[in-house]
Amino acid sequence: MAYGEFGDQLTLQNLARYESMFRQFQSEHPWLIYAAAFVAYVAVTGLSLPGAAAMTLLMGWLFGFVRAVILVSFASTAGASLAFLLSRYLLKDAVQHRFGDRLAAFNAALEREGAFYLFTLRLIPAVPFFVINVVMGLTPLRLSTFWWVSQLGMLPGTCIYVYAGSTVPSLQELANKGVGGILRPGVLVAFAVLGLFPLVVKRLMGRLRPPSNSTSP
Repeated sequence: MAYGEFGDQLTLQNLARYESMFRQFQSEHPWLIYAAAFVAYVAVTGLSLPGAAAMTLLMGWLFGFVRAVILVSFASTAGASLAFLLSRYLLKDAVQHRFGDRLAAFNAALEREGAFYLFTLRLIPAVPFFVINVVMGLTPLRLSTFWWVSQLGMLPGTCIYVYAGSTVPSLQELANKGVGGILRPGVLVAFAVLGLFPLVVKRLMGRLRPPSNSTSP
């Protein structure tokens, strides 16, 4: 019985009504919603919890393109920096003590070209971002370098995810028009770009990769 009553509350019309109530609260207390969204995003990324991509889409849907890009760009970078610092101060000494000899060459390479490697990893989502945050915290890379390279490198992907979220219509529109109501050209283009972005960036970064410093005997 309880399940049936709960299920009745989850109809699209009811969800649209709840959305309308939330939007009203958002218009009356915008900075409270911005602050809550910022803190939630920093917590998810800083603690390496799943859901950052879905939250980015949600931010685009809630705040629109420009405001969501600004919020997500700073929140994601702040969260990544938090994970970076947690890794550095909780794990670095133990890892360096155990694998110091093996990491010496890796650390030296990062001191020379760390910004480029980090920028490449941020652009190409082949490696999960939380892994990048933790691993970079174990290296000599400066926090200031980590911050600006991460924010710059994540910005294109942030823009695409936010734009995709911003094209999704309100629940009321979805309730009125059905699922076919969201299949507009803008939505389809946004999610097509979202899928093609990693492939395009991977090819572009392959062309920009600096030549190896191998020396002939």
